[in-house]
Amino acid sequence: MDAFINAVKVISRICGVIAAFLVGLAILVVCQMVFMRYVLGASTIWQTEFVIFSLVGSTLIGCPYVLLIKGHVNVDLLPVYLGEKGRYTLALLSSVLALIFCAILGFEGFKLFHEALTEGWRTDTVWSLPLWIPYIALPIGIGLLCLQYVADILAIATGREMPFGITDGERSVH
Repeated sequence: MDAFINAVKVISRICGVIAAFLVGLAILVVCQMVFMRYVLGASTIWQTEFVIFSLVGSTLIGCPYVLLIKGHVNVDLLPVYLGEKGRYTLALLSSVLALIFCAILGFEGFKLFHEALTEGWRTDTVWSLPLWIPYIALPIGIGLLCLQYVADILAIATGREMPFGITDGERSVH
């Protein structure tokens, strides 16, 4: 089980690197687009769509990393004041519900990606990008997020990790 949890952690960290790379690439393309338009007076064709799809892709692919580092917005008032058993129950329940939601979202995202691929959907712009390319970020990112939820659930259920990272000695809000 440790091997699975550690492998998922590595995958989630790789997702974080890919997400950061996509954001960096989007920034470079915005700079290139500004240079092309305002310095050279040239038109741009693909840059705006590329930036939008890169940022959306980085958000989706970066989800597992955010869950790994517990970087999401979290109101921990209730977990802080619950006892250890209450925190454990709340952590498992919320993680299982989130996993179910993400599994449904990932499945529907895969259907959307598959339909765009098989039907040959393209953007309605001059660039005419095949839509399966940006759509693939949804099933990949959310699918890997599901894996991170499974790893988190296993870590909490087996005592490898404390629910919400809170021990009974901690009573202050972070």
